[in-house]
Amino acid sequence: MTTAEKLVEALVENNMTCATAESCTGGGVGYAITGVSGASAVFWGGVISYDNSVKHGVLGVPEEVLATRGAVSSECAAAMAEGVRRLLKTDLAVSITGIAGPGGGTVEKPVGLVWFGLASATGAATEKKIFTGDRETVRAAAIEHSLHLLLSAAVRKAPFFARMNVKQA
Repeated sequence: MTTAEKLVEALVENNMTCATAESCTGGGVGYAITGVSGASAVFWGGVISYDNSVKHGVLGVPEEVLATRGAVSSECAAAMAEGVRRLLKTDLAVSITGIAGPGGGTVEKPVGLVWFGLASATGAATEKKIFTGDRETVRAAAIEHSLHLLLSAAVRKAPFFARMNVKQA
């Protein structure tokens, strides 16, 4: 059973819904979820916010966050997850923003850096990962990690917030 299949099963069992806000994965998380039969009962949709204008204009990421912290930051990931959850009125939402490469990296923000956001009614949490490999490897790892984050939240395993940077609602 794939992670996406486990996620859909857990969401159905717990009567929960989810949404995605994706940047560097370009809709890959939504694609994985909608590949599962029955996903329409629990997945409301997603926003591909590749450009900062979409992060701000659609998801509500503050311009100040984008200007001072950047699109690849904990603050942006949290705002993206909260924004898509609010927009689509779901129980859970995950966000992904990062640098898949091969270009675009810096010393402070290297290629492979990905920030994840996870939002629920109790607040938002973020997590940073640095993946190695080429663009597709980084994107695939980010998609799989996003599915695991949603799955952990869907089965109500409280430790998922414990190991993330938590911002309470």
